[in-house]
Amino acid sequence: MAGAALRLSGVTKRFGGLVAVDGVTIDFAGGKLNAIIGPNGAGKTTLFNLITGEIPADSGRIEFAGKDIARLKPHQIVRRGVSRTLQIKSVFGGLSVIDNIRAAVLTNRGIKAPFRLVSSFKSVSARADELIEEVGLTGHRETIASALSYGDVALLEMALALAAEPKLLLLDEPICGMGPQETERAVAMIRRIAKRIDVILIEHDMEVVFDIADFIMVMAQGGILATGTAADIASNLAVQEAYLGSPEDELAC
Repeated sequence: MAGAALRLSGVTKRFGGLVAVDGVTIDFAGGKLNAIIGPNGAGKTTLFNLITGEIPADSGRIEFAGKDIARLKPHQIVRRGVSRTLQIKSVFGGLSVIDNIRAAVLTNRGIKAPFRLVSSFKSVSARADELIEEVGLTGHRETIASALSYGDVALLEMALALAAEPKLLLLDEPICGMGPQETERAVAMIRRIAKRIDVILIEHDMEVVFDIADFIMVMAQGGILATGTAADIASNLAVQEAYLGSPEDELAC
C-alpha cells in the first residue's frame, strides 16, 4: 500500500476506570516492517483487538485503505484485507496441517459444501500446499495439529492468517515459545512476507525486533512512549526506564 498501511487517530479504550489504550495516534507506513513493543499490560494486544474489531473502540478512528474500520465487525475487517494471528495460538487441534489450511482457504473463498470432501477442491488444495511451503511446514503436511511443537503451531497459525490473502498482517508475539532454530525460521519467513504484505508485529524478543523492524512504536500504560528506528529506541532513556526501571526504583527495592 502506498502511504500509510494503517492510520490511528485518538484511539481510546476504557475498561471501567482502567484506560487500556489512551488516545493512540500513529501512522504505520506501508512497505515497512512495523513493530509494537512495551512492558506487559502496556495495551499492545488490546490495540490489535481494536484494530481487528474484536472489541469496539470508545473513541477515535482506525483507517485502513482510506476507510474508517473502527465500527466494523471482525469478518468485515478481514474482508477489507486485515488478518491477524493470536497471542494464544488457535488452530483446529484434531485436524491435520493441510486440513487446517484447506478449511481457512475454503472460508476465505466463501465455499460451503458440507457433503463434499474438502480434498476434492483441487484449487483449494493447491493454495493450501502453497501456504504450507511458504511457512515451512511441508514436512508436517499430514501431521495432526495437536502433535505439532509450539513453534510449528505458530507457523500454522501464520498460514491460516495468510489464507485470508491480507493486505495487512498483524502478528501477535509470533516468536513466543520458540527455540533458536524455530526463531530463525520464523524470522526469515516474516521477512519474506513483509516484502509483499504490510506487517505490524507485537513481540517481546527485543533482539528479533531490533533486527527486523524498520519502525518501532513503544507503548506504556496504554499510550505511546516513543517511536523510531531500532537505534532510536535502543538509545531512548524513557524506554530504558520503562523496561528496566529508574535508578531510584532500584534503590527503593
